[in-house]
Amino acid sequence: MAHNIYYNEQTKKHSFFSTQEKAWHNLGQIVQDYPTSAEALKFAGLDYEVSKAPNIHRLLDGKEVVSKSSFFTFRKDNGAILGDKLGADYQIVQNTDAFNFFDEIVGGDGIMYETAGAIGKNGERIFITAKLPDYIKVGSNDLIEKYLFLTTSHDGSDSITAAFTPIRIVCNNTLNAALQNCSNSIKIRHTQNAQDRLKQAHRVMGISNKLSAEIEQIFNHWSKVRITDEEVKKLVQIAMAPNKETLTNLQKGLQDELSTCFLNQCENVYEYAFSSPTQQEATTKGTLFGAYNAVTGYFQNVRNYKDDEAKFKSIMGGTAQIKAQKAFDLCTSFSVEGAEALNLN
Repeated sequence: MAHNIYYNEQTKKHSFFSTQEKAWHNLGQIVQDYPTSAEALKFAGLDYEVSKAPNIHRLLDGKEVVSKSSFFTFRKDNGAILGDKLGADYQIVQNTDAFNFFDEIVGGDGIMYETAGAIGKNGERIFITAKLPDYIKVGSNDLIEKYLFLTTSHDGSDSITAAFTPIRIVCNNTLNAALQNCSNSIKIRHTQNAQDRLKQAHRVMGISNKLSAEIEQIFNHWSKVRITDEEVKKLVQIAMAPNKETLTNLQKGLQDELSTCFLNQCENVYEYAFSSPTQQEATTKGTLFGAYNAVTGYFQNVRNYKDDEAKFKSIMGGTAQIKAQKAFDLCTSFSVEGAEALNLN
């Protein structure tokens, strides 16, 4: 499986660090203690500045004209070109600014940097994962860590994305619980106001308190709602259905019309739901919370991806997040309506 982590020829290191355990194909630097933002920048190989310069057009007579509307970005440490044909209004957000965003949220002392790194041929995309100091508690001993995730690019391909992601300690299930009327992520364009908006991001997201409290209340309620194995299977089928045609075939009981790919995915989710050791806890076994974890756990721990970047995209804004949202909505309905919520009629 490809990893796409940037390898710095000058330092002979991959631009990635992880606290306490290596990830992503055992590449990068491992550190035992949570680093400061300045230390994390160096460990991850992100301690460089990015500059923007105008493109130069060479005419047929050899004359060179400096563009006023087309720009490129480059790393100042090694001169690598990161982005090209960028507009005049494109503004760089330096790697240090991204780390400062996290420091400002909890005053700089409570944030714990877990991972950070650069992806791409020249390290044009960066990402940071930082853990908040407290937990979401489900039941008496099921703790869910609270993470902030930020990714941005220096090539103009992506906006700055900052997201809240709770991750269950025991099995690292990414629980992308996009609550009704509340988003778990924001996107900030690389425009003139990008830096100011980045500084205000945590206030826009309402991350630390409101969302965590809502998730904790919902998950604790779900951990007390019983669900049968057959109901789990039905919930999984509806959540994993790729289109309306599949839902129609499920409604009519036309198993032969269902795709092999869909059936195999469902079987993998069933196996995870009923066999994984992490699904045998009191808060998960036979509960609605466990049914939800089965869907999110499949995408985090079971499904094969092209590479780790594809996995990240799927979980943070692609298929995995869509299915997790569908499972979340189904569980919300089930907690109120019971089995009627799984009726496709």
